[in-house]
Amino acid sequence: MKTYRDIVIAGGGMVGASLALQLGAALPEQVSICLVEGYPLPAPLAAGKPEYHPSFDARSTALSYSSRVIYEQMGVWDELQEWLCPIRSIHVSNRGRFGSSLLQAADYGWSALGYVVENAWLGNALIQALYRQGRVEIISPARVVAASPARQGMSLRVEGAGQEVFDTGLLLVADGATSGLREQLGVAVQEKSYRQHALVANVAFAQAHNGCAYERFTDQGPLALLPLLSSAPGEHRSALVWTLPPAQARDLQACPPEAFLQTLQDRFGYRLGRMSQVGERHCYPLALMQSSEQVRQAVVVMGNAAHALHPVAGQGFNLALRDVAELSSVIAAGVARGQPVGDLALLQRYLRRQLPDQERTIQFSHHLPGLFMHGDPILGLARDLALSGLDILPPLKREFVRYAAGMASANDGRGESAGGQHNG
Repeated sequence: MKTYRDIVIAGGGMVGASLALQLGAALPEQVSICLVEGYPLPAPLAAGKPEYHPSFDARSTALSYSSRVIYEQMGVWDELQEWLCPIRSIHVSNRGRFGSSLLQAADYGWSALGYVVENAWLGNALIQALYRQGRVEIISPARVVAASPARQGMSLRVEGAGQEVFDTGLLLVADGATSGLREQLGVAVQEKSYRQHALVANVAFAQAHNGCAYERFTDQGPLALLPLLSSAPGEHRSALVWTLPPAQARDLQACPPEAFLQTLQDRFGYRLGRMSQVGERHCYPLALMQSSEQVRQAVVVMGNAAHALHPVAGQGFNLALRDVAELSSVIAAGVARGQPVGDLALLQRYLRRQLPDQERTIQFSHHLPGLFMHGDPILGLARDLALSGLDILPPLKREFVRYAAGMASANDGRGESAGGQHNG
């Protein structure tokens, strides 16, 4: 006899774990939820908080103010705070031009514009919160390798678990940008290559960043430095995301550290003094990827499996988290009305509500790098005036910050309530 779960989440990364937590808090106990993850997850702690020691080489994620609101509602923000570095200001500039702007959290009554957290800590904290919540069944290591329609839900084949076949009322696909499950379901993707690579690494500076993030646009692509907590006394770390032509990115990944730091210093300048150390360097190609379908009867594609963005504004994970909050709100309202969790009309309602946010965020991330790389002198002057104008025109600056923080107001033309608070 097949095992049945009302909701199965395929993928236990940061999006999948957040989704499990949100659904576990929003849905009544009788709705069964199962999280399936291919990598072994950390074991539950007997008591207390998980220990963590920051690593100089750790990969990080920028959380927007809207993500803080969502995690506060999940009840996990207090635990996350210990290893968060607040972004108190953002300096935006255009290399070789006069235009620049300084965005400051204090101007909007916020404690921070966003936060930078190491992925290992965020992932571990979310999993431990799931264990404490006790609502979600966790199967790991295991993978959902096949899915097919079955009555009003889906039949799933799981590898690595004692139970090999599941029936579910709703399958949530959250297994990443290269999702094998999305491909197995026959969901096409639209992919536009930027013909550039992102080079990521952590860099140590002589001077403290004081919570300032830097977004520097160059003729080759944007260069971002995000503030990090120190992993050793007196160490001033920032996370680098540097967009470059592919050949140059590969060369800089492989060159000696001294040559790398000198090249980066020449491009960024001395706002934080001399660079003293660079950690492990990683390089990956950049593309805008969008799933041609996000919802079907009993299926929703989430996170990077649904949309993978240019990293210029750090919006990818934050958009995914707003999707998580909206989907959970819509499903909870549907369950309260007696609708099946995988009902197509219910899932389409979620998509109608969240699509304006997705489209706005994707277009913002897609067009911003190209705007600053364009060599036209008239357009260059317009860019400089626009950046300077953010400081001259406070209402324009305030709206820009709200969009960047994921806190843009209004209904975006949705015109209907999902029966829960909208976090977008």
